[in-house]
Amino acid sequence: MTLDDLRERARVIIDPLAVLLEGLGITPNQLTMLSLVFSALAALFYYISPSREVMLYCAAIMLLLCAVSDVADGALARQTGRADARGDFLDHVIDRYADMLILIGIIFAGYVPYQIGIVAVVGVMLTSYIGTEAQALRLGRYYGGMMGRADRLTTIFLATLGNAIYHGEIEGLPILGWVIVMTMLSSHITALQRFNHIWKSLK
Repeated sequence: MTLDDLRERARVIIDPLAVLLEGLGITPNQLTMLSLVFSALAALFYYISPSREVMLYCAAIMLLLCAVSDVADGALARQTGRADARGDFLDHVIDRYADMLILIGIIFAGYVPYQIGIVAVVGVMLTSYIGTEAQALRLGRYYGGMMGRADRLTTIFLATLGNAIYHGEIEGLPILGWVIVMTMLSSHITALQRFNHIWKSLK
């Protein structure tokens, strides 16, 4: 089970938040765009964190806000009756940009060799693409596999806090660096798992 499997259970917290956001006059698409802003700020804070380590805490906060915004926009769309294909499409596109910004910020900051970082970015994009391709093939959005987006963001969030507390390296890499290595491996495994599931479902 991945954290994406707990989406329905999270509605106990997210739905009241959606009601609050509706009262503030925020639309689902605005909330989706806010998640992009938070991810861009996270990337910036990661980039400058090697010279100002306190920025890792700021990056962690932005990462958390990005994740909450991403979950809440769908709940807000349901709450306001604005759930439609355009909003779903925008959400998928913004999620991909947010994923890339966060990873690029960590890579450009030098927490991991860029070769590993590039392979990790490719794996993350493939994982998301295969999951949404299932939806395009009318099989329904598929979130299965070793590591979904929620797992990845949670792991990076925890690693960011860990790196803020412990600045040293472990076997040549900081904590954030090792998490990107883990992301590189798990994302490609997840992509293969999703491919296998969808391939069998198309019989």
